Amino acid sequence: MKEGWNYARCVAVLSGEIEILKKISAVQSKVRQAVMSREWADFDEHDQELNRLGGEFERLEDERAILFPAETPFYDAILELPIEQHMELSRLYRELKTETLKMRTLNETFLVYLNEAKSLAAAYLEAVCPARGGKLYTRKGHKVSQDLRSIVFNNRY
Repeated sequence: MKEGWNYARCVAVLSGEIEILKKISAVQSKVRQAVMSREWADFDEHDQELNRLGGEFERLEDERAILFPAETPFYDAILELPIEQHMELSRLYRELKTETLKMRTLNETFLVYLNEAKSLAAAYLEAVCPARGGKLYTRKGHKVSQDLRSIVFNNRY
């Protein structure tokens, strides 16, 4: 531990990170709903909120890296503290890790959903238009990327 180590600041940083992760998780849930219901205006709004919260989290994460340098494992760094402080910081650290793992799991399942939707769209296009040979074109006839990030069907014939 460093001289002049600030226990209250450590608690504030860890608690702040936990709160922001919970907010990010709630907004990500709204993003998933917006994507699944194809509400793109809502998606953009929630995406901006995620970027803002991500910036706040990054700031706190940088501060946490200063308080708890990476070269010393967290539990070794707090070992010298009084037992009450040690237990509180341990609890906060575990909660932070738990929130992080929950978010990672939800994000991975959402990515699986998106990849499946993308594969389904590609398979649908291949079945409907087998002559196109896996290529996509703009309405002016220019070849475009096949990443299917943004695709609109023209239903008028």
